This record gives sequence, structure tokens and C-alpha cells, in this order.
Amino acid sequence: MNCSRSDVVLLPIPFTNLKSRKVRPAIVIGRNGADLFLVPISSVLSNTDFPIKEWREAGLNVPSGVKAQVSTVEARLVVKTVGTLNAADRQTLDERLRNWLQL
Repeated sequence: MNCSRSDVVLLPIPFTNLKSRKVRPAIVIGRNGADLFLVPISSVLSNTDFPIKEWREAGLNVPSGVKAQVSTVEARLVVKTVGTLNAADRQTLDERLRNWLQL
């Protein structure tokens, strides 16, 4: 799948027991060959670092936020792209990434 920075994608995420999976949204923050760097999205706002202000524009069905976690997955696991972060939400994500990664 051809994904770009700031795309909101859906992909299967395993449960902690690794016995089953659920399709969840995430934001693409980078790419290295066949791998994508992602941050997860959650609708449980109390479990997120910051809310996505324009969540509908990002292709989400409910108000959601970004979790302070970075993951790497194979791009082939992406089920589909549902939207893209707008400029203001992208700027917030960039600021938080710099903070989380101490850049």
C-alpha cells in the first residue's frame, strides 16, 4: 500500500495475548522501504497524549486522540487509508514527536 506522512490508516493490531487482532487506526509518521513508522489513535481520549481536533477530516468516525507510542510495521499490513491529518493537527503531532523523542 502506498502511504504518505500524516495519512490515517487502518491496520490489524494484535491483542496483548497475541491470540487475536482488531483493526485500529494509526497515523503514518515515516517510511523506510517496506516499513512504516506509526503512532496509534484511540477513541478513549483519557488514554491519549492529545486530541485530534479535525478528526472527521482525518477519516475517523468518533472523536479520537494520538497515543505517545511509536511502532514499526510492514506497509503490506495496512488495510486502507481513511484520511489525512490537517495542517494544525500535523503541527501538533510534529511538536509532540520532537518532545517524545527529545529531538
